[in-house]
Amino acid sequence: MYDYDLLVVGSANADLVIGVERRPAAGETVLGSDLAVHPGGKGANQAVAAARLGARTALLARVGDDGHGRLLLDSQRAAGVDTVGVLVGGAPTGVALITVDPSGDNSIVVSPGANGRLTPGDVRAAVSLFHASRVVSTQLEIPLETVLEVVRNLSPDSRFVLNPSPPRPLPTEVLAACDPLIVNEHEAKVILGDACVSDEPEDWTRLLLAKGPRSVVVTLGAEGSLVASSSGGVTRVAAVKVDAVDTTGAGDAFTAALAFRLGAGAGLAEAAAYASRVGAVAVTRKGAQDSFPTAEEVGAP
Repeated sequence: MYDYDLLVVGSANADLVIGVERRPAAGETVLGSDLAVHPGGKGANQAVAAARLGARTALLARVGDDGHGRLLLDSQRAAGVDTVGVLVGGAPTGVALITVDPSGDNSIVVSPGANGRLTPGDVRAAVSLFHASRVVSTQLEIPLETVLEVVRNLSPDSRFVLNPSPPRPLPTEVLAACDPLIVNEHEAKVILGDACVSDEPEDWTRLLLAKGPRSVVVTLGAEGSLVASSSGGVTRVAAVKVDAVDTTGAGDAFTAALAFRLGAGAGLAEAAAYASRVGAVAVTRKGAQDSFPTAEEVGAP
């Protein structure tokens, strides 16, 4: 019996958000809205999103001993996330500088701060969390060597989910553990590199699968997503049509929902369809964690 449906290993940032009419060009200054500060970071976002959906969730992360760190811990606990794995100190809390335009699209610059000090040793010290978790999810806002150590400490029966954001080339050992590897269009192209010889997302999915993951999900925004595993072909999952207000955190909500449903026994396409519904609700609201829906708001899986 697992104590947790999902263990998220990853980043925790304070999101500093400003609305803009348009993004500035090089050397240009534009005026924006009042600054809003929200709890964020891909790891923290995924943990809150999963907990809101009813998943028994734990977070392994590092924050600074500062106001932003306290904000992040408070938000995790308020959502019902177990913060026993959240380490404090070593550097200031990570910060994300986010601009959001009127269409809801965003641009983000991240200062990793304490996220860059989450070490392989921290992972080894938390091995009991790994053995207590049905699914383990991580991203790349923490050091790659730490992600590799996550793979090496997985329980034999647990499932590993990776959203490689921000994207970079991945070691074979990490790719082989992914079930699934979840990427958007930009991330797919970076990871494929010279192997990206097609403009067709279906081909990206097959090429990514050939790199060694057990399964792959390629998200395509309003075009839905593509899912594939070594045991089947490529399947398209339709998007849910909504009017987007703010896409910040939507990918994290999708990943968390997908990981949770996979751990509950859903198939890949079924889990992706549920995750699409969760992400669709999130983009109709402002902010990241504030936008994440409850299970009741999404409806039955």
